Amino acid sequence: MKRLFVWAHRGASAVAPENTLAAFAAAEAAGAHGLELDVQLSSDGVPVVIHDRTLNRTSNGHGSVSRRTLAQLKQLDAGSWFGSGFAGETIPTLEEVFAWRASRLRINVEIKNAAAGKAVLDLARRFSKVSVVVSSFDYNLLRELRSRAPELPLGFLWERGDWTVALESALACRAESFNPRHTDLSAAMVCACHQQGLAIHPWTVDGASALQNCLQLGVDGLFCNDPAQVLTWLAGR
Repeated sequence: MKRLFVWAHRGASAVAPENTLAAFAAAEAAGAHGLELDVQLSSDGVPVVIHDRTLNRTSNGHGSVSRRTLAQLKQLDAGSWFGSGFAGETIPTLEEVFAWRASRLRINVEIKNAAAGKAVLDLARRFSKVSVVVSSFDYNLLRELRSRAPELPLGFLWERGDWTVALESALACRAESFNPRHTDLSAAMVCACHQQGLAIHPWTVDGASALQNCLQLGVDGLFCNDPAQVLTWLAGR
């Protein structure tokens, strides 16, 4: 049986504050094969690891990420909202994550803002030993990255519209994977991807029934918030 590639969605975000080094360390300890994280740009153009465009939900800050310098962002607490034991966790830079786990875990960088594309690509080239895949819902951004970096692994995220049209875009861009919401999976979708040599990695899979459905359909990998639990389920099959 082929190995299912387990991506830790924003790190092990079920047990630690999402998109922090604590969540990434927990994912590695759990045995995840890769980390998924999100990138925004600070006002001084540094790629920082945070999902939302604003600071309100996952830090003690307020307002737009893009209106704060890196120095200002580093003053914020990105852990206490999740639990007091994580007080003092900071918003990491993408560079810090690359340096932290240079060659041990694959890193899936989801770009939330097209402006971050060049900065992410520059970092990926600097950290050539890091196994990076760039993913996005912004297909124009992915096309631009493909033109700049012919060999860069790309993941096409999808959640609405005609999946066959999205799949055509992924194939035209020579993507590595097609990443749909797990509730939108179908046998036809998985078959179409595999016929074209494209891996399929659904998100975000956290229940046993959802995992079983993914396995029955023959996906190649998945994104989950609790990699320890998913890997335990897999081991018990």
